[in-house]
Amino acid sequence: MLAGEHLRICPQGYTCCTSEMEENLANRSRAELETALLEGSRALQATLAAQQRVFDDHFQRLLNDSERVLQEAFPGAFGELYTQSAKAFRDLYAELRLYYGGANLHLQETLAEFWARLLERLFRQLHPQLLLPDDYLDCLGKQAEPLRPFGEAPRELRLRATRAFVAARTFVQGLGVAGDVVRKVAKVPLSPECSRAVMKLVYCAHCLGVPGARPCPDYCRNVLKGCLANQADLDAEWRNLLDSMVLITDKFWGPSGAESVIGGVHYWLAEAINALQDNSDTLTTKVIQGCGNPKVNPQGPGSEEKRPRGKLALQERLPAGTLQKLVSEAKAQLRDAQDFWISLPGTLCSEKLAMSSASDERCWNGMAKGRYLPEVMGDGLANQINNPEVEVDITKPDMTIRQQIMQLKIMTNRLRGAYNGNDLDFQDASDDGSGSGSGEGCPDEVCGRKVGRKSASSRTPLTHALPGLSEREGQQTSAAARPPPRACPLLLLGLALALLAAAPRGR
Repeated sequence: MLAGEHLRICPQGYTCCTSEMEENLANRSRAELETALLEGSRALQATLAAQQRVFDDHFQRLLNDSERVLQEAFPGAFGELYTQSAKAFRDLYAELRLYYGGANLHLQETLAEFWARLLERLFRQLHPQLLLPDDYLDCLGKQAEPLRPFGEAPRELRLRATRAFVAARTFVQGLGVAGDVVRKVAKVPLSPECSRAVMKLVYCAHCLGVPGARPCPDYCRNVLKGCLANQADLDAEWRNLLDSMVLITDKFWGPSGAESVIGGVHYWLAEAINALQDNSDTLTTKVIQGCGNPKVNPQGPGSEEKRPRGKLALQERLPAGTLQKLVSEAKAQLRDAQDFWISLPGTLCSEKLAMSSASDERCWNGMAKGRYLPEVMGDGLANQINNPEVEVDITKPDMTIRQQIMQLKIMTNRLRGAYNGNDLDFQDASDDGSGSGSGEGCPDEVCGRKVGRKSASSRTPLTHALPGLSEREGQQTSAAARPPPRACPLLLLGLALALLAAAPRGR
């Protein structure tokens, strides 16, 4: 045994550790705790990633199944009325996938453009004997609102789809953001003060010749509450996020729920074509009254060659029960994860640091083998001002963790907006693009710009293209269709101010 005057961390009694040994053990204890943090978060990351994957697969499968039914049923029922406009239907499903995946599309505008293009195409097909120039089709678009050529289908699909798709994509995005936060916070390095405290907790008993004494429970908790004080400050916003995710699953059920709507898009498309055929004669008469008699196409077929077209009767899609099982499992796992950050010190003490099972004279209290008397500190940075084991500067919060707190707030706001049916324009809540949309991120060429195309509908006001949409609603929709750019200086300024405001002040 040596005199302990050379020790810098452990109590300076007789010791079997040299200065070099103490330094090596300090480095080892820090590495062991950082490894324990990574391992402790890995199971939660895996759970969130698995949830994200299965929900994304489910919603994608619903949309794929809907398009498959359309491709199988529509040609036989509607003939050329469908086949000659098949690309418009394919484009609609492609844009619905982009929207679900997080693209910067405005869904109401996308649907309005689809109905406008479809009306022009189908009106031409219903009247191949007529010449219909662009100015005549402009007039047709202006007549569409009062005539409702597709019946109630466009309005019903708009109301249901905007709620269903935004709920589904925001929930999946929330799972990705939660996983990103856990991954990034688990990599935050420990402070030098924490390293010294962990060395004293784990290895100083060995240096003082009492290697069998395991850390006292309250001693271990005080050390890790000091080391993980910033992580514990995630608790409030983490709970808000998980609560919001559990809540939004209520929007997956019912006639306007994600399960029914995403898997039943084809139902509303069939209803629309059926209504157009039923209204064809009335529509033609009123369009001629409002827009004049179009010229006859000398190369077109005569009206006597017009063939009857069929109708398609489909039932609204009933949920299969798969999603209900997924949601039930996800709710249980999300609730289990709610206290992850504040329970982390106790979990690591119990599972990784060989904490003693009793607070008595047999445990290591940091100085000797004996009872640990100081009280256990509260959770979070502000509660560590009097921590007896770790020197914590409560005026200097970890900025990486503060950024993750802000990400949680942003994502929670999106979830709350989605719960209320609000279509918030997509913007990555993650600084590396992960955790967005369907889980694979969104390519810059999609998310970085508004996806659109110059089409015939660009000549038609939104209120005319979408039956049932009032002039005032149309103005609001057009305004909402202009999303902010991804890198917004005002947003960055607001983030900086929020981070400064979130930092606790010294006494």
